[in-house]
Amino acid sequence: MGGDAAFEVAGGTVTGTDHLAAGRPNQDAYAFRIEGGCLAAVVCDGCGSGARSEVGAALGARIVTEQVLGALGRGGDIESPETWEEVRRGALAPLRAAAGAMGGRLAEVVSTFFLFTVVGLAISGDRACVFSLGDGLIALGDDLLRLGPFPGNEPPYLGYGLLDRPPGGEAPRFTVHRAFPASALRAALLGTDGAVDLLESSARQIPGGGGEVGPLSRFWEDDRYFRNPDAVRRRLALINRNVARPVWKEERMDREGGLLRDDTTLVVVRRSPRQRD
Repeated sequence: MGGDAAFEVAGGTVTGTDHLAAGRPNQDAYAFRIEGGCLAAVVCDGCGSGARSEVGAALGARIVTEQVLGALGRGGDIESPETWEEVRRGALAPLRAAAGAMGGRLAEVVSTFFLFTVVGLAISGDRACVFSLGDGLIALGDDLLRLGPFPGNEPPYLGYGLLDRPPGGEAPRFTVHRAFPASALRAALLGTDGAVDLLESSARQIPGGGGEVGPLSRFWEDDRYFRNPDAVRRRLALINRNVARPVWKEERMDREGGLLRDDTTLVVVRRSPRQRD
């Protein structure tokens, strides 16, 4: 949970049921920060085939957030390709140093630790934008952007820029999907690709009771998610819990599984109630 006079931010993440069944960790991460009139928020999803890609996702979320704040704080134009190239190169520098310090073949280190997608929101003064490098979900109020899926379920990764020969021959760049006046932003939700399961489960019942999952707008309309720093995670965990209840007359167990197969991570940004018209 966090915020300044203009915006409030909340986030949370939960491990997908497929990952739990396979004994794999949550490979998602998120970060957000507000400084000097600028806001940056990012969700990252580690490559599923990378044995330890949660490492890159966790580092990447923090590093990309700081690079966005740094570029904007130095006066970078939020809509300029040069600004986002500065962010990309700035984020790759510490990742390259970490990968080089780990020893072994660079390509192997990158594929194991440093492949992750990025979905983000940036605000600088009177301008704002949403951006990505890879797949995921963005909601700007009722304006919904589903990013991906990509051919072969292989999204571009920031970490490909660490390789001398990235797939496709060229390192992928950030894409700015929407740029708009900051005053027009009422609410934004950033999600990893697991959030698509959340979106598509809106009319389903939460396992074990608790009512309907409900629309994404619940996360920015309900004040509890901004008062309690664990509230987003708790809601996602409730939606994704496995429930077993005995059916005594039939001498069996009735089992309900969680609704989110993939790791699911959200960051929600909304205009502070004090700043609304």
